[in-house]
Amino acid sequence: MRDIRAPVADRGHGGIAAAVRRSREAVGYSVEDLAITCGLTGAEITRIEIGADVDPGRLRRIAAALRVPTSTFLLN
Repeated sequence: MRDIRAPVADRGHGGIAAAVRRSREAVGYSVEDLAITCGLTGAEITRIEIGADVDPGRLRRIAAALRVPTSTFLLN
């Protein structure tokens, strides 16, 4: 049985979180750089990168800011 206290990233969104982080790092952005570029807060970016938030609208904004297809986050 799965431990319900496991971090959110370990419960299914870790792949998306890791893909967002890898994509951000690949272009040399800090969390704050990405936040400014896509119009989200640093806290929102961090929540996505730890797997606590996978809002499709936010993912689209991040993808546009990084100039990658949104599917980049879903196929990794």
